[in-house]
Amino acid sequence: MAQAAIITVKCQSRPGIIAAFSQAVVECDGDIKDINQFNDRMQDRYFMRMACTVRPEHMSLLSRRLESVAGRLGAYHHLRERQRPVRTLIMTSRFDHCLNDLLYRWRNGELPMMQPVGVVSNHPLSVACSRVHLGDIPFHHLPVTEDGRAEREEALRGIMEESGAELLVLARYMQVFSDRFVRDVEGRCINIHRSFLPGFRGQEPYRQASLRGVKLIGATAHYVTADLDEGPIIEQDIEPITHSDTIEDLVRKGRDIERRVLARAVRYHLDGRVFLNDDRTVVFPD
Repeated sequence: MAQAAIITVKCQSRPGIIAAFSQAVVECDGDIKDINQFNDRMQDRYFMRMACTVRPEHMSLLSRRLESVAGRLGAYHHLRERQRPVRTLIMTSRFDHCLNDLLYRWRNGELPMMQPVGVVSNHPLSVACSRVHLGDIPFHHLPVTEDGRAEREEALRGIMEESGAELLVLARYMQVFSDRFVRDVEGRCINIHRSFLPGFRGQEPYRQASLRGVKLIGATAHYVTADLDEGPIIEQDIEPITHSDTIEDLVRKGRDIERRVLARAVRYHLDGRVFLNDDRTVVFPD
């Protein structure tokens, strides 16, 4: 039976990139199902995502052919087998709606590429997950202390290493990481912010929005960087509001936006649809 795979490519723009990587797939008796590409002319960079199927016995041969092509073109590339889910660690605080939504979508098959390997919170289980069914998913409580950030991050590193986590999702985790930790998880840590960035950064964005009398509120999923709420944006969405909406109304409406924006961002990342491009991203929606 053919095995589905995703090939992602990032390199300097030049002719013949699609042809070269397509030829590698064809030479391994593979079947190309879909190709997305983008040429960033300002940065002279080329991005490509290729979905294909290959027989399992030809996967190692395909890997070698792709290495050869990438070396010849000076390209960064990655080959991932689609049936191998990405081991994902989810962090949350007191608000569980994003965590609940991700686990629901995973269980009903909307996020087949995600394999939850643990939930981490700065609050105990009874507070962080009182309405969440974790099942066999391990829960880890890392309490916040006045001078304990280094110890907390070291414990988190241990959880990630022990669980083999490849992706860290901050599902309304309301704590800030050190610059060192952020550098270590660059490009594999996704956060959901309660605002249509770059507007209303930091704390209480819905209160800020209400005071400014805006007519739209939104949410933003982005990669975490050392600059708070300024990481490369993956996905955003908005919803109209009126002068009669209270701050509580904005929070309620905002939770719906947060859930769907984070879920889409996680799905795009898992499916190899997101490329870092300096402070921006290239995203190929499904």
